[in-house]
Formats: sequence, structure tokens, C-alpha cells
Amino acid sequence: MLKWTRRGALAALAAGSLAAVAPTAHAQDAFYKNKRLTVLVNYAAGGPTDVEGRLFARHLARYVDGAPNVIVQNMDGAGGLIGTKFLGEIAPKDGTVVGYLTGAAWQSASDATPRPVDFKTYEFVAYQPGTSVYFARTDIKPGLKNAVDLARAEGVIVGGLGVDNAKDILLRLTMDMLGVKFKYVTGYKGSQGARLALQQGEINLYSESPPSYRGIIEPQFVAKGEAIGLFYDPGYNGVSFRVPKQMEGVDLLPYHELYKKIKGEEPKGELWDAYRTIIALNGAMQRMIVMPPNAPQASIDSIRKAIAAMSNDKDYQDECMKTFGFVPEYIMDSTVNDQVRKALTVTPQMREFIHAYAKNMPR
Repeated sequence: MLKWTRRGALAALAAGSLAAVAPTAHAQDAFYKNKRLTVLVNYAAGGPTDVEGRLFARHLARYVDGAPNVIVQNMDGAGGLIGTKFLGEIAPKDGTVVGYLTGAAWQSASDATPRPVDFKTYEFVAYQPGTSVYFARTDIKPGLKNAVDLARAEGVIVGGLGVDNAKDILLRLTMDMLGVKFKYVTGYKGSQGARLALQQGEINLYSESPPSYRGIIEPQFVAKGEAIGLFYDPGYNGVSFRVPKQMEGVDLLPYHELYKKIKGEEPKGELWDAYRTIIALNGAMQRMIVMPPNAPQASIDSIRKAIAAMSNDKDYQDECMKTFGFVPEYIMDSTVNDQVRKALTVTPQMREFIHAYAKNMPR
């Protein structure tokens, strides 16, 4: 008999780039009757967005009225931007494609370049607040035994997905504020590729969202002494900090508390302002369930209703806990569209500062 483990669960969820999900709902008069629903994930198979998106799709299928056949399609590249643009510009607008996106909020708010389809016109079904967990190999000189040791680390090599990606910018900001000297290697197609680079010593510091940190990094690397958790991005609403739900019970400090422990004072300055700007938006809406502009209201209502029912399902909750150690919290009331569209704003001055910082890469 097979024993269920987080590692096994993650492997099963990540298998293949396109996976069919068997429906169990049987409504006779519903929007999705005799239709197929595609869940578009904007990152590669095996990464945290994919792992979470596949579990989401599989359980959602049991609650969508009309019992559509649900499939998951990965469309990665450009730090998630390719899948995001495809959803709005090319995907059918008939409710048969829904995006499970990561990083899309920051990409939209930070990019003033006109696009054929403005992200603010997409239909926002639900979103999930989130965070990122930062970790490093323990063999970084002179050896990392705890997070405070990062302040005297030598030979740090930070990995990333793309210079304008929020993950990359936050990784660099946190190191620069602490005064850690580092090299920067970017362009990995997804977290799975960066994770492999970390294993091979090509990079030695990276960050991932809680599903893969708790489901892969902790059991496969931290537990063996090969890596150490450093800190996480706190929840931030523009005024105060909070512990994200995904980090409850995890023995790590939020970044600003680790900074104070190392430096003896609170962080401040332009880099700190940039950091808070990004986590306020990226963390508030880390995962987004989105449809193309002008998708039928009936499809939006149906998916939102299914998410609400799924969220209360014990089988779904149990599998979430076994797979990545927490149950996602989706915000999905009727005001979501207005909330998101109003939030997708960064001042021109801050946008320019962050863009200049992103392009001025460390050598």
C-alpha cells in the first residue's frame, strides 16, 4: 500500500503539462453543461503555482455546476507574463478558460507600457493573499547555522526568473538592505529550474511560495541540513504588518524582524519603501483566479460559487494540508473586481525607481 507524503503528493500533482480532471457534479441546467473548462497556469509544471493550481483544479471540478471536463494547461515564460497576456489577448472569452496566475498583479501595476489588452479590464474571480519564503544552502561560507549568519555570508549567488520579476527584485532588495554582497543569476524558466540550480550549486539562495517551501524545501533540503530557511515576506496592508496564514506555525522571522535582529534598528530608506510597495501588492494578491475581459457573468458566478463550496470541503482541506501544509484562503465576494482594479496602482515615482533598480543589476 502506498504511503501518502507531501513529496509524493507534489510529484503526482506536477506530473505532465496537461492533466484531465474527472467531473462529479451533475447539474442538468448549468452554464458549463457539455463544456470543457481549462485552468491556465502561468508557470511551468512542478513549480509552486502549478502544484497549487492542479490541486485547485482537481477539487474545483467536483463543484462546478454542469460537470465540465476540467483540464490544466501550463503556459510559462517571461516570469509568468506570457500566460497572463495569452489569457487576455488570445484565449476564448466564453468562460471556458480561467487563469490561475502568480505575479500578475505586480506585473500590471509596475508596467506603464500600453498593452493590447489592459490587465485591469480582466475579470477577477478571486484572489489569495500570499508570501515568499527565502532560503539558502548551508555551505555558503563560512557556513549558515541560523538566519543571522546571513549577515557575514560570502560567495552568495542569488537566483531568479527575470530582472523585472517581483521575486527577483525582492531577493535583491532584501540582500542589499542587509549589506550582503552577492552575485545574481537570473533567467530560470520557473522555480523547478532554479531549485535544480540550487541543488547543483549554480546558485545558493532563492525564494519560493509556501506550497513548495513547506512541501519540498523543508522535507528534502532543510530536514537534511543542506539548506536553511532565512525569513519570509510579512503581510502588509500599507500601514501594518501581519503573519500570513501560510506561515502560521513556521519557525522563521519576517524580514523586517530579522533585519532589526541583525542591524539593531528598523529598516528605512528608498529600498525599504520599494520593498513595502511590492509586498503590499504582490502579497495581497499573490495568486489570482482570473477570466478574460467580458467573460460571461454566468461563468464568473459559477466558478466563484464552486470555489466557495470547495473551500469548505474536508477532502480538499486535508489534501492541502498533506501537500503543502496549509489551506489556501480565497477572497471572492462580489467586490473583488473593484478591489483589484483599484489596487493595481503604483506611483510613477516609485515605478521609475524600481525599474531603474531592476535594470542596475549587480555584477
